[in-house]
Amino acid sequence: MDNRAGEMQVFLRVVEAGNFSEAARLLRMTPSTVSKLVARIEARLGVRLLERSTRRLSLTAEGQIYYERSLALLGELDEVERELSQGASSTGGTVRVNTSVAFGVLAVEPQLPAFWQAYPNIVVDLSLSDEIVDLYLDRTDVAFRVGRLPDSGMMARRIGVARRKIVASPAYLERNGTPRTAEDLARHNCLGFNFRRAAPVWPLKESGRIVDRAVNGSLLANNGETVRRMALAGVGLARLGNYHARADLASGNLVEVLADTVAGDEEEIHAVFLGGARLPQRVRVFLDFIVPRLQSFLNEDI
Repeated sequence: MDNRAGEMQVFLRVVEAGNFSEAARLLRMTPSTVSKLVARIEARLGVRLLERSTRRLSLTAEGQIYYERSLALLGELDEVERELSQGASSTGGTVRVNTSVAFGVLAVEPQLPAFWQAYPNIVVDLSLSDEIVDLYLDRTDVAFRVGRLPDSGMMARRIGVARRKIVASPAYLERNGTPRTAEDLARHNCLGFNFRRAAPVWPLKESGRIVDRAVNGSLLANNGETVRRMALAGVGLARLGNYHARADLASGNLVEVLADTVAGDEEEIHAVFLGGARLPQRVRVFLDFIVPRLQSFLNEDI
């Protein structure tokens, strides 16, 4: 029978006790049995894990890796069993989440009350910013990102597609006229963004192909919510994700323009995270809970 988890527990106790005799006493085993179990692990792995001396044991480089990984795996096993035996409410800890302002307010925040009903002991540390954060440096567990993902060691779950629309308030269009072609944008106030990855162009379909049309305007903001509010105030045209403008379009507070020219202007949204197969349980349950709900949110626009 495979009892690698049991062998890991013996190995951890040996390392923490510092010698076979003390580990055997704590485990209520004989020193020879403990020694044989550690030797069995080394034989199976084909590496030496411990340097033995008459005074104290010390870890080899491979032993240090085995110790750290064993500690993490057994900790996760304990967490899984505790959750299954006591129910989902026993899972605890903090999940640090980063998302854009609009997606956070409209999509993520509405899911949190139900999440806390299922997992009352998990703290969600939520940061809203349209800038892309470094998950390592910012100690972020999960980030929701719009656009093409760069090649990296991060894992990702696809949420869906955000299709963009060009919108304006009826008051703005009454004062300035409704643009009918991409060329008309040159005489309109096109509200934009100031973060590093933003470009002062809107991709539009012209003569059957997508062309980046340069635009100018009186506002450069670091988040889509500010751009939306200025569009509602009649300041200018805004290029927003369909989920962001959904309620305003339904109420008539914003009107879509140039619908035919923005076909294909879309970006995928993913949940990105670190950890892979060793994902902490608190992060795993957060993703399993929220990803399907966010997918349903985006599908409302399809």
